[in-house]
Amino acid sequence: MSEKPPIGRGAGPSSAPTVDVSAMPAVLSRIARLALRYPWRMALTFVTSLLAALASLMAPQLIGGSIDAAHRMMTSAVHPGDAAAVKALLMRNAFLILAATSLRGVLTLASGYQSEYLSQRVALDLRTAFFQQLQRLSFGFHDRIHSGDLITRGMLDLEGARALINGAIFPAVSLVLLAAFVAWRMLALDPVMTLIGLGFIPFAGASLGRMGFRLRVTWLRVQQLMSALTLAMEENLQGIRVVRAFAGRAFELGKYDAAANAVLTFQYRRITLRFAGVLGMQVSFYISLGLLLWYGGTKVLAGQMTPGRLTEFVAYMMLLLGPIRQIAIIFNSMARATSSGGRLFEILDLQPEVADAPNAEPLRPTEGTLRFEHVDFRYDPAGRQVLSDISFEVGAGKTLGIVGPPGSGKSTIANLIPRFYDVSGGRITIDGTDIREVTLASLREYVGLVQQEAFLFDASVGHNVAYADPWAEDARIEGAARTAQIHDHIAGLPGAYETRVGERGVALSGGQRQRMSIARGVVPGPGVMVFDDSTAAIDAVTERKVREALAQATAAKATVIIAHRLSSLMHADEILLLDEGRIVERGTHDELVARGGVYADLFELQSRMGSDLEDAA
Repeated sequence: MSEKPPIGRGAGPSSAPTVDVSAMPAVLSRIARLALRYPWRMALTFVTSLLAALASLMAPQLIGGSIDAAHRMMTSAVHPGDAAAVKALLMRNAFLILAATSLRGVLTLASGYQSEYLSQRVALDLRTAFFQQLQRLSFGFHDRIHSGDLITRGMLDLEGARALINGAIFPAVSLVLLAAFVAWRMLALDPVMTLIGLGFIPFAGASLGRMGFRLRVTWLRVQQLMSALTLAMEENLQGIRVVRAFAGRAFELGKYDAAANAVLTFQYRRITLRFAGVLGMQVSFYISLGLLLWYGGTKVLAGQMTPGRLTEFVAYMMLLLGPIRQIAIIFNSMARATSSGGRLFEILDLQPEVADAPNAEPLRPTEGTLRFEHVDFRYDPAGRQVLSDISFEVGAGKTLGIVGPPGSGKSTIANLIPRFYDVSGGRITIDGTDIREVTLASLREYVGLVQQEAFLFDASVGHNVAYADPWAEDARIEGAARTAQIHDHIAGLPGAYETRVGERGVALSGGQRQRMSIARGVVPGPGVMVFDDSTAAIDAVTERKVREALAQATAAKATVIIAHRLSSLMHADEILLLDEGRIVERGTHDELVARGGVYADLFELQSRMGSDLEDAA
């Protein structure tokens, strides 16, 4: 039976595809406020957007004036000198149109560059904050949410939130500025034609509003399915040897294909929604443009409007066409940012379950005595009791051994000492000070935990051994390796301590990884040492050498050893036998054997198995 609750396999804290409409303004404004950390960049972006919008107004006026001048020259007797002047006007206007459009292009490019820069800076801030938050959150959080989901949030969701800056906010600003100037200019020319020309806006707004809400739902589901897809790939890569060993290739391909097709289905739905919104918007736009041409054409025929003025109106409308097409992209970016930002902020807003108390001070050990006082613990407040009334004391220079069947609470005790979790009842003290009253950093510097799962980073051997103290001298690193009985193997590697161990230490055997882990725990010289079944993968002869070396290295420290192999505990000053989270037997090895209880039966069984193996050899 597992001691811990099952690791979350879904999308994390918000796996249900629900959408809170009221959260949209808060999420979007929170992302936008991140850009306010760079006010000069924002100001520069707004200024270039404003100037680009003003430059856009020049071309329609010049085109309209040119058409009217050409029309007058064609429809009336013009003096040769006047004709030359008209031609000069047309040439001048052509040059000004080219200059205005070039200026608009340069300003638009500058605005786009600044908005992209801002979005990337916001992405860096979010990325750093997210990674720092993952380091702060407690083990209980990491037990509940899968790393694949966290990777998706820290990469894909973060990218979706970042894109709001350059994909929605500044394009929307440019569109609003341009639309405002165009509307102002059109109203000055003819209010009725302006109403006809801009009559598409309410219909386009309704179509886009409906599209935006449905896109939010779709984007949220896409991001959750991407988490599942990432999980499928991550688990496959981590367990690739198991997959190959059990010929699970077809099953894994089927599982991944199902997850990928689920993502594809919702991506298609997202694309369909977007293009449906664009279609409705463009249809309404061209209807308005057609009505404008019909109404304006009748006024031109009636002599109430010049062809150039009508052309200017049409040019203003066409100015809006490009940005209006961007509205769908803007709504899509907002919908994605709302879903992605909500998932991202859900993690950023969490408070660690285990954190420093408000007035916590660094641990100031004196004698180095570790004590459990009637400790109770459960991983979930509503779950089963994992530990019940656990009490013991380990002084400096003393060794406590803990043994028991799987699920009895041994590893839980090891995880409570450095305060990876907080006790549910009772307390844990070091020299009489409750560990909840000291800073986590000082406590974890003082408590050295060597776990059964020997995780190694894809770095050099020396960097792995010195992980707890990167500035450790070479002599200390080598001394720790000698204590763990791994130095001779390291010395024989091609690069000795500079040799890379590969991802998760793949270049080393299980026993070598465990000895590397032991060496890593010895380097910083902690005051309390906890070995959580850290020699399970080491053969009996090497284990005895490691134990003898560790006895010297930890002679003046409180030491807790958790093991299944009783030969690892025989030298302990006291041994606890756990069963279902309770201490059922305690005493020295000789006392427990003499008592004839469960420990004595277990020792006899292991001794007999050892003798049988020796006979077989």
